[in-house]
Amino acid sequence: MDKEWTSVIAILDDLDARYGEIERQISDPALATETAKLVALSKERGKIRPLVSKYRDYKKLVAGIDEARQILEDASADPDLRTMAEEEIEQLTARKDSLLEEIQNTLVMADEMHVDSVIMEIRAGTGGEEAALFARDLYEMYLRYAATRRWRVEQLDFSPSEKGGFREVIISVKGEGVWAELGYEGGGHRVQRVPETEAQGRVHTSAATVAVLPEPEEVDIQINPADVVEHVSRAGGPGGQNVNKVSSAIRLEHVPTGITVNMREEASQHKNRSKAWRILRSRVFELYESQRRAERESQRRTMIGSGDRSDKIRTYNFPQNRVTDHRIGLSLYNLDKIINGDMQELIAALREHDRQQRLKNLQTAQRAGAPSK
Repeated sequence: MDKEWTSVIAILDDLDARYGEIERQISDPALATETAKLVALSKERGKIRPLVSKYRDYKKLVAGIDEARQILEDASADPDLRTMAEEEIEQLTARKDSLLEEIQNTLVMADEMHVDSVIMEIRAGTGGEEAALFARDLYEMYLRYAATRRWRVEQLDFSPSEKGGFREVIISVKGEGVWAELGYEGGGHRVQRVPETEAQGRVHTSAATVAVLPEPEEVDIQINPADVVEHVSRAGGPGGQNVNKVSSAIRLEHVPTGITVNMREEASQHKNRSKAWRILRSRVFELYESQRRAERESQRRTMIGSGDRSDKIRTYNFPQNRVTDHRIGLSLYNLDKIINGDMQELIAALREHDRQQRLKNLQTAQRAGAPSK
């Protein structure tokens, strides 16, 4: 069986060696004055510690099996001792195989588990005012789900429509496992229902788009301020006289990527600048991450994908009380509960499908002798 897991063991050996190197660097007194590097190393150590700990337990089991086999293969050994060794081999092998499978499951999902902050951007698509109302419904659905998970939500920016919907809303969601669960929401969402604005009771189809971006900390991505052009202007729209009189609106342009962020939510220029930088870091980070994922796409095609808003991922059919996730062909007839934030069953199905797909890709890479990460 060990041959089947050769590439996994190679990855774990590398992680174990890296963990030891990080421990060595952190214990170096000279690093005490380099705060940014110390923080980055501590974060990396925390990220890989669970896998390394399990792998070291695995190696102890392997060593125990080897010792028991030596006794079993020793013809001069006491018969009772050999019987005990045989039983120990059986027990330790079962624990070893179970632990290795657990390690593999953790390994293929490791990229998602350590991200505890995301930025969600929800925008109305085709459908006019009804699309804006649907964008508001999605926003409220995620707020309710976040409340059940005890995540913290912060509204960063929003643009209301005339009838109470959202043309656009941007929020930050923080909490354990947030990316592992909400990372599946990126893409095109479609709704089929009788709009509030429809007088004749006809079913309309409208759309909204969602982007989910891991929110990196400053130590995760360094953006050279010289690469960012800042424009300051007076903010328009609601907010009182101060909004229109003071130059508080901020527009950031990241020249190397062409990514721009506009922020006019706050009356304070300082607060708008801070929020704009958070969104800019997330968008630049996601762009670089998507490029990195594309480079290894042939080895690891994940179900989550890029979260491209052009990809239709889900349909919400109100007349039939049905939600259909097109990526996994799943239909659930409890739309009323899901739209009220009871998303556990839907997200669990997506996570399991993703896990199975990643395991399949990893095993394919193993058989081909190709690197898996």
